[in-house]
Amino acid sequence: MRHPLRFGRPSMAALRLLAALALTLLAGCSAAPLPALKPPVPQAWRNAPLPAPPGGPAQPDLHNWWQAFNDPDLNALVERALDGNLDVAAAAERLLAVRILYGHATDKYLPSLRADTNQVIQPDASASYFIAGFDALWEVPFFGALKSTRRLANGNLSTARAQWQSAYVTLVAEVARCWIELRTAQQQAQELAQVRDADREKLRLVQVRAQLKLASPADVAAAELELARAEIALTDPQRAIEANAQQLAVLLGQNEPDPAWLADAGAQPELGSWQLTSAPADLLRTRPEIASAEADVLRAAGEAGLSHADIYPHIGLGSSLDWSLNILHHHTFFRSGEGIFSVGPVVDMPLFDWGMRVAQAHAKDHELKAAVYAYRQAVLQGVAETETAMSDLQQLRLREDAAERAVQASDRDAAAVDERRGLGLSSTLAWQDALIAQRNAQLELISARAERDLAYVSLYKALGGAPLPRDNVAAHYDASARPKDAR
Repeated sequence: MRHPLRFGRPSMAALRLLAALALTLLAGCSAAPLPALKPPVPQAWRNAPLPAPPGGPAQPDLHNWWQAFNDPDLNALVERALDGNLDVAAAAERLLAVRILYGHATDKYLPSLRADTNQVIQPDASASYFIAGFDALWEVPFFGALKSTRRLANGNLSTARAQWQSAYVTLVAEVARCWIELRTAQQQAQELAQVRDADREKLRLVQVRAQLKLASPADVAAAELELARAEIALTDPQRAIEANAQQLAVLLGQNEPDPAWLADAGAQPELGSWQLTSAPADLLRTRPEIASAEADVLRAAGEAGLSHADIYPHIGLGSSLDWSLNILHHHTFFRSGEGIFSVGPVVDMPLFDWGMRVAQAHAKDHELKAAVYAYRQAVLQGVAETETAMSDLQQLRLREDAAERAVQASDRDAAAVDERRGLGLSSTLAWQDALIAQRNAQLELISARAERDLAYVSLYKALGGAPLPRDNVAAHYDASARPKDAR
């Protein structure tokens, strides 16, 4: 006797299995969360400045930091460079190009429609056909493909914006550096020219004394050596003047330096009484190198997600509508057309290359970890450069103050020697030595002032200080916005 099949209620084990399969499918349809970056930022700056005294000078913001020099020529140069620099223009164009593609990054997951034609001849050459039709395909972005594609697009956009911001930061810092070094070299050339003239006069006096048997040939040789060294030292600032003037021309997008830069030995830029009143705390937001490293992590995460999605089948829906026209049949024109429509699922499943796809997914996972480590290293490097620049800025302020006191002491000494010379209590030769000492003290002050200025430039370059974006790029990209990625 045959018994009918009976279906009872599913057991708890079967329900758990179905739930596990459903959860596995849902998990496979989403991308893995982004790794925690954990930036190693210190709780407080080790070289943070002391609080500013009441009524002290205000700190310039990150967007206009070079204006602390109170140099109208430098301000004008920065404006000209922002308008004419070719690196900034190229970075802006690359950003706009990536921005255009960013809006179409996920278009490949939209339904596509393609029209095509073809000519087909039967293998026995008995008939030929002309085929025309439409093919439609819609690939469903399962297994996190859509989110990974967005991450990759966001990473590319963030990289382009970081490069654009880096071009701004580098440009302003280089313009300030070249201008400071140019004016410093011109001031040094003036002081060294006076040292040379004083050494030349000193040599003449020693030669006169030697003729009067009041000085030895060794004294004459020593005076000649000092004059030769002064003439040698004078070549270094001349080289610096030419090099920085030419580099300024490149930064401004012109092929020759302005004649006024070389003809006018203007005042050396200086910070004066300016001091760092507080340490900026937005290094992660403003430094382009950190933003670029963060974009690399986002891009690596997108590539890793896509490689994992390639392990699984690509599932979509396809349809086609074709018409065929019999052109020739057994050497007889036989024109008849027929159409056919088809629709169904499309599955692209890896088989023999599945192992290679798994290996690529594992490789991309390691590249993602490397990008995370590179991001942390970029933060460490930024913190180190900022701490070093803040320390240098404070120490070089003390050095500049000491150099100013040395100049004042040298001036008093020269005035005393001149007074004694007027009373006949000191020789002209001693007066020349006092003049040389006075010029050397002034050279020390010029060097100390330039080093402090350059430390200030290095600090704001380390912080990512740059002007606000120009209107031609800001119209296409909001400078304050960051690409968003749903975790």
